[in-house]
Amino acid sequence: MTTMTIDSNPIDPIRWCDGSLELLDQRVLPERHELLPVTSANDAAKAIGDMVVRGAPAIGIAAAYGVVLEAQRSTGADWHDQLKEAIEHLGASRPTAVNLFWALSRMSAVIDEHRHELHPPVTALLEMAGSIHARDRSDNLTLGRLGSELIARHGRCSVMTHCNTGALATGGHGTALGVIRSAWAKGLITRVHVNETRPWLQGARLTAWELQQEEIPAVLSVDSAASLLMARGEIGWLIVGADRIAANGDVANKIGTYALAVQARHHGVKVMVVAPVSTFDLSLESGAAIPIETRDARELTHQGERAVAPEGIEVFNPVFDITPAALIDVIVCEHGVIETPERGSIARLLA
Repeated sequence: MTTMTIDSNPIDPIRWCDGSLELLDQRVLPERHELLPVTSANDAAKAIGDMVVRGAPAIGIAAAYGVVLEAQRSTGADWHDQLKEAIEHLGASRPTAVNLFWALSRMSAVIDEHRHELHPPVTALLEMAGSIHARDRSDNLTLGRLGSELIARHGRCSVMTHCNTGALATGGHGTALGVIRSAWAKGLITRVHVNETRPWLQGARLTAWELQQEEIPAVLSVDSAASLLMARGEIGWLIVGADRIAANGDVANKIGTYALAVQARHHGVKVMVVAPVSTFDLSLESGAAIPIETRDARELTHQGERAVAPEGIEVFNPVFDITPAALIDVIVCEHGVIETPERGSIARLLA
């Protein structure tokens, strides 16, 4: 029996056990706690596209295990081509999250290393997927420490976060929510203001639920209340994650992040972006080159089966926006802290 235990966190969205993968179905949280079995790369790609699993680091981890599943199924002398095709399919599931391609490139390297063997390297691929999973958890703990140290420098406060960047979105602990979790443990945070994060409500359904599990004081607000809260002086930091960071420090993150950063700058609220090194894409000069994924219009026009918009209305439903580096005070990654991020400081830290 092969079981990989990354940590004792009760929120465990990605589970590998006995040669199979289970994903906590985040579409039905917090109403139900359901595990979805995944048996192939196609299943993994569909789960990623359907947002059963979401969050850039978690997407990469799930995709890596998807490659392992396909290796277990592959037969014949052309197993190498079968796995490469599976990797291409997985790579098309969520085009903005660069962590997906970072993980798949590592799985591809293992495949290439063993390409002359008669059988697919299942054990080596599983070891790589497990390493990606474990590394993310370890890196998140480092992010939590570095980010909480920044908060300590400026004093105890309430913070605001957007979307979900916790254990549900990563290999455990979280990125931006991991910083909040670590800072709360040190007595540095008084309250967490959670934006609902329309239209998929990751803040309301997932972040609020995670914070409740750990009894961290949280207030859920409609997205459009952010300026009011900042104007009242109730927010010390806006702390968010990222799905891709360009070479100049521009950040792709959940739609609404750009607006929040503009509001924060106007009200003197500091902006912290928290992401592992795998989120940086130095091949892109700026955020203008980051692909922006759009999703089904029904997410806006319906609430469940109930129509809330006129039939036939044209819909614009982007998943992400680009926050310019000039609006970001600090980027925290496992290599260190980048204050006033720009091309030179990023290149030096990641060199």
